[in-house]
Amino acid sequence: MKNKFQDRVAIVTGGSFGIGRATAIAFAKRGAKVVVVDWVKDDETINAIKGLGGEALFYKCDVSNESEVRMMVEKTIETYGRLDFAFNNAGIEGEQGITAECSSENWNRTIGVNLTGVWLCMKYELEAMIKAGKGAIVNCASIAGLVGFQGLPAYVASKHGVVGLTKTTALEYVKQGIRVNAVCPGVIKTPMIDRFTGKDKVAEKQYEDMEPIGRMGEPEEVAEAVIWLCSDEASFVTGNAMAVDGGWIAQ
Repeated sequence: MKNKFQDRVAIVTGGSFGIGRATAIAFAKRGAKVVVVDWVKDDETINAIKGLGGEALFYKCDVSNESEVRMMVEKTIETYGRLDFAFNNAGIEGEQGITAECSSENWNRTIGVNLTGVWLCMKYELEAMIKAGKGAIVNCASIAGLVGFQGLPAYVASKHGVVGLTKTTALEYVKQGIRVNAVCPGVIKTPMIDRFTGKDKVAEKQYEDMEPIGRMGEPEEVAEAVIWLCSDEASFVTGNAMAVDGGWIAQ
């Protein structure tokens, strides 16, 4: 699919690290111009894209802040004149603790970034895509959007919300040429997993053993699923929550 997205424009939120970085680079490899969005600027993503001869713009944004999200999309249109793809990936794990011990602060922040943030991004991305008469959006949910996990009530609720929001939005905009899907990653080797394990080899092995495939996934493997969902090859796919999980949900 090299150069398949030539001259098209993609927004990737949470693009400084992990799955977001891998996806931003994957878009660039196919010829897309990429707006890398994060609340933490890390030059590695931008430098990697430019090293490939690609074009990228970094935009600092808290996706839970509506005015910042609106300006992020406006900056994209102002700079590149269009928006073809969006990967709404920004997310946080929040604090661990069972439901009765979950603080209001943790609940509100986790829902605010993971679910409200996805809604706000789509709200303004859709405006641009409706004008163009086409577009593809992929939201990052999780296997925690398909099954429950003890000790992460806010995170699990937010990711289930992303799946439901994805399905609803897909139905609302399919007749306007816009497809909306979600990816549901399993245990992927990212900074988020490093925070859970503390990079402890024993803890990492426990996560690997949970996966039927026998290992953690790589960010690039999720990125390839996002790229496919945005491509014309997936033209009949919308409203889907695709597990990219090494077989976890099949257990």
